[in-house]
Amino acid sequence: MAEITVIIPNYNGMKYMKDCLDALLFQEDAPEYEVLVVDNGSTDGSLEQTRELFPKVRVIALSENTGFCHAVNVGIEASQSPYLILLNNDTKVDSCFVGALYKSITQKADAFSVSARMLMWDRPDRMDGAGDRYCVFGWGFARGKGKPATEFEKPCRIFSACGGAAIYKKSVLDRIGLLDEAHFAYLEDMDLGYRAQIYGYKNYYEPQAKVVHFGSASTGSRYNAWKTEICAANNVYMVLKNMPLLQLLVNLPFLLLGYFVKFLFFCRKKMGKTYLTGLRKGLKKGFSKEGKEKKIRFLPCNLRHYLSIQLQLYAACVQIIMKS
Repeated sequence: MAEITVIIPNYNGMKYMKDCLDALLFQEDAPEYEVLVVDNGSTDGSLEQTRELFPKVRVIALSENTGFCHAVNVGIEASQSPYLILLNNDTKVDSCFVGALYKSITQKADAFSVSARMLMWDRPDRMDGAGDRYCVFGWGFARGKGKPATEFEKPCRIFSACGGAAIYKKSVLDRIGLLDEAHFAYLEDMDLGYRAQIYGYKNYYEPQAKVVHFGSASTGSRYNAWKTEICAANNVYMVLKNMPLLQLLVNLPFLLLGYFVKFLFFCRKKMGKTYLTGLRKGLKKGFSKEGKEKKIRFLPCNLRHYLSIQLQLYAACVQIIMKS
């Protein structure tokens, strides 16, 4: 049995898949690993290309696009490995990528995930992300986005790992659950890291695991109507699902201010109405029967974990102000 399964969800990724798999299949100092591509009903020939050029790669072909979360969950359920790496198809990994992630997570007993050092495809001297932050204003964002890569050369603890290039312990997933498919796409990885913290696990960043990332390859741009709406909805849903009532009430003034600032931001991009639609959908999702069933039940034994999370929400605001 492979020690690691690398799961790559693919949807019409013809432009990226060959480079992604070529790099991934030549790793140095890595334990035994398998590569599993879960195709989400691609129609561009990327599924056929993968099967033809990479016969050693395991492929699961879904009949239609069921969303990023479902595709990843299919891959997780099909894996027997104790460690799982989630990797976007629009990436090209360094030759030490797998080994560096594995070494990092196996050295930390409390780790749930370790996020890779993601660099911009067209400017590899700049960061695409060094793990994720989440602040009390309800803003989730990639740590270090657009900054010089030389500023992010030290391992550290983070709020959550970016699911575009990260390793996870399967034993923890068996305990806390898989990706929430109600997200469909976006913020599902932050929700997962958030949930893991409630249970007492931690998330880390490992700079030696390097990968270049094209970014927004599936949706076509960093800001578009579909992405804006679904991100807004998932943000509200994540808060309602993971925060107990008291924490939600404490943070509500900050959250309302944060959502208002974001609304003004998207108004400037002529997507203010789209953003509000997303917020409404998030409220509806959170208060739906399914949303209530998925809400993380408060347990007194997790109180110190909630306090740790709250401190991180405040600290992230300071980091925004300090631009660090």
